[in-house]
Amino acid sequence: MAAKTLVAYFSASGVTAGVAKELAKAAGADLYEIRPQVPYTNADLDWTNKRSRSSIEMNDLSSRPVMADTDADVNGYDTIFLGFPIWWGIAPTIINTFLESYDFSKKKIVLFATSGGSGFGRTADALKPSVSAQAEIVTGKLLNGRQSAADLKKWVKNI
Repeated sequence: MAAKTLVAYFSASGVTAGVAKELAKAAGADLYEIRPQVPYTNADLDWTNKRSRSSIEMNDLSSRPVMADTDADVNGYDTIFLGFPIWWGIAPTIINTFLESYDFSKKKIVLFATSGGSGFGRTADALKPSVSAQAEIVTGKLLNGRQSAADLKKWVKNI
């Protein structure tokens, strides 16, 4: 049986969505969008406002924004590329919601992210408590800007 791959992603502004779609094409993978039950507005994403929704969530790392659905069929996949924008040096807390909503035992989760300036930092370590100890979380790479199909295919092949 051939290994199956899923690209799951959260994108608040569309940047990560574009990268995820390119990655799914390059990997021959299925695509799943992690959507919040209440979509983020521009005001929600204003990191300079301490009372914005994203600031409140990221200042309380136990925050678990509700997802619009929990119907991703992760059981059928061996490798899951998980993408998101970097917020405050780590993944948005909705990524923890996603990871805690499914059983990722015996799956490889490869992180990819978009960022306006931060690296991955402690992202993988911050996400590990949200999955089974039998899941493998791998820090992948930042995929900022336009990625060539050839570069993405090469990266996927080396995972």
